[in-house]
Amino acid sequence: MPGRRHAAPSTRTRVKREPHRGRYDRETIDAILDAALVCHLGFVHEGQPFVIPTLHARVGDHVYVHGSSAARSLRTVGGGVPVCLTVTLLDGIVLARSVFEHSINYRSAVVLGEATLVDDPDEKLGALEAFTEQLLPGRWADARPPTRTELRATAILRLPLDEASAKIRTGPPEDGDTPDAELDVWAGVIPLVTRALAPEPDPALRPGIPVPPYARHFSRPGLTTEER
Repeated sequence: MPGRRHAAPSTRTRVKREPHRGRYDRETIDAILDAALVCHLGFVHEGQPFVIPTLHARVGDHVYVHGSSAARSLRTVGGGVPVCLTVTLLDGIVLARSVFEHSINYRSAVVLGEATLVDDPDEKLGALEAFTEQLLPGRWADARPPTRTELRATAILRLPLDEASAKIRTGPPEDGDTPDAELDVWAGVIPLVTRALAPEPDPALRPGIPVPPYARHFSRPGLTTEER
């Protein structure tokens, strides 16, 4: 596969377990980051490890993450503390003939580096637009933009994609050519998908406001949409 022709950008991003599943090309890494709705940001603050689920969006060669400016931990991270950002997309449950060989089909990405707190108002606004479009393309132009007060209340961190890697597992269980293949046990894959249901209007919504097309036909990579 194309990603196998790329070398790891650093020793600490090299996939060591099942190295054949490692991918280091930006096309693969970007696709995984762009498909995910939530990332997890790991860091150490005052000796305590934290892993925070948060919104993210990739813009070019950087990933932006979102938080509250009141969060002292995020302000600390923005001062140059090493961080680890991860996303994982689940694609299937892999059922082998033995419990030991059970697995998951997945696509994951890991980004290492030092995050920088974004102070420039225009860059913060651009990052918020990217978050909004990551969640729901088309929404930014339809909703009220943030005020200056809301911008000040929002912390945005920028993390370069200089050290990033992906790891992917696909396919059936790996015991089809072992003695376990003779067992009378079903083996295969249960595919997993994320499914968008029909939009539910806010009870306080004023009458006559229709569901916008981008919500009625919400779609993104790896997501199936219920017939509206």
